[in-house]
Amino acid sequence: MLLLLLAACSTLDCPMNNQVALKCRLAANSDTLTVSTNRHDGNDTVLVNRLVGIDSLQLPLSYTATTDTFFFELTDTTGTSVIDTVSVAKTNEQHFESVDCSASVFHHIESVTTTHYAIDSIRINNRQVNYDTSRAHFTIYFKASSH
Repeated sequence: MLLLLLAACSTLDCPMNNQVALKCRLAANSDTLTVSTNRHDGNDTVLVNRLVGIDSLQLPLSYTATTDTFFFELTDTTGTSVIDTVSVAKTNEQHFESVDCSASVFHHIESVTTTHYAIDSIRINNRQVNYDTSRAHFTIYFKASSH
């Protein structure tokens, strides 16, 4: 009986991919993209640095804040840059699998707002942010000419 009990406790059902990230699809962008955010300690941090020719990216969301703000800096071939601010309002939901698994926080996107220097619009495709990053959570549409 003791052997059976020990065998039952040794199996873990933790997900293999337990990363929770916001997936953004980028439509019609040929400029160089840098994405940064403000951390809760007041410092800025660069999340994506000078990427060109990408069609999607994944961004981390905070565990406790109800709004995360990202700064999308687009630089064209002449070196001219513009920065759009993207704010993601969300609810945070504690997710528990097992005491043996690391803690996770899932999110529900309430709304997404942006400034409109290079970004034309943002469409929410999937409001649930969890382990599934196969579908984009939102699509960012850029203006024909960012500058």
